[in-house]
Amino acid sequence: MNLDFDADELAFRDEVRAFLAAELPDDIRTAVADRTDLTKEQIVRWHGILHRRGWAVPKWAAEHGGRGWTPAQKYIFQEELSLARAPDEFSFNVAMIGPVIARFGTDAQKERFLPPTASLDIWWCQGFSEPGSGSDLASLKTTAVRDGDDYVVNGQKIWTTLAQHADWIFALVRTDPNAQKPQMGISFLLIDMTTPGITVRPIRTIDNHHEVNEVFFDDVRVPAENLIGQENKGWDYAKHLLGNERSGIARIGLSKERLRWARATAKEMAADGRMTQREHARLLRELIETEIDLKALELTQLRVVAADSAGGGGDPGAGAAASSILKVKGSDIQQRMTEIMMTLAGPAGLAQPDLDHGRNEEPQDRWLPAAAPYYFTMRKVSIYGGSNEIQRNIVAKTVMGL
Repeated sequence: MNLDFDADELAFRDEVRAFLAAELPDDIRTAVADRTDLTKEQIVRWHGILHRRGWAVPKWAAEHGGRGWTPAQKYIFQEELSLARAPDEFSFNVAMIGPVIARFGTDAQKERFLPPTASLDIWWCQGFSEPGSGSDLASLKTTAVRDGDDYVVNGQKIWTTLAQHADWIFALVRTDPNAQKPQMGISFLLIDMTTPGITVRPIRTIDNHHEVNEVFFDDVRVPAENLIGQENKGWDYAKHLLGNERSGIARIGLSKERLRWARATAKEMAADGRMTQREHARLLRELIETEIDLKALELTQLRVVAADSAGGGGDPGAGAAASSILKVKGSDIQQRMTEIMMTLAGPAGLAQPDLDHGRNEEPQDRWLPAAAPYYFTMRKVSIYGGSNEIQRNIVAKTVMGL
């Protein structure tokens, strides 16, 4: 199995690098570098730049507005975004609901939803988790009862990221409470967030940001034509979506960028006396150990890319195990990088009430006020997309036969 990029792929990498160097706005690059939240306007503006280039949804099939890129090109593009300190793709549209509609939606649904999903004229959010139904998602209780040409939805979703901005939500709902297995009674609905009966309530996270929300459904009428696929088959479509999400959570390019930044910052701090040589040597060892783990993870990802490029991922169980392994190790490395960031920051990185994140800092130190909030918020990465404990169970079952 050849894990090296060929000449065409290297040329493509150069093309992506040149585009990012020329087109990524400075304010957006700075916000990503300083670990601060992007505004809705910045997210929409950057997505628009990509869309005009034809790179907003490049992983989609060409017939749906994508570029028909090879797995290697997709991997290169994602890595270069991170290394350039560009925002990640808007995953709810690009990696989650778009591919689900493209694969399982009706022709009418594809025509209606895919173009505005690609352009971000529809902002989607994800309605999966519920109080008591997170890792055990199949236990969800939000109901959808058929009433003529509509479903009537009642229940609650939680941890709904950026629902305060969303136009639509894709939601898992229970349509058969008497199914033999919980997974067999779940359907996948597309719901307009302006529908009467929907309430969005903000949740302030430990870093005092408003990123996630509770969403309540009280007798919300949803046209039956907004059902994806077949009734009670929503679990199958959700697994397809979550497989894409878990692979993306590895974020190898992001960890590479942070390692590069941490090395440079540690060297600078040792040179100007803000870190002793002993502290620098200890941190350098930790960085080397993390880089070794990251390299192993990258090789795992490249093996998946090579297998896909050769004509498919083979055994579906092996594919599920690979995405779970990437999720577990990728999130572990990301969390370790936030610990290194806290070590570098020292007392200056303690959480501060000033949410302007570095307004009064020197340019090279703008990241300091974000260190502790970023550390705390990244605890979630081992939970969302399916907790790491659940992913280890998947690996144990599909690889080890336990």
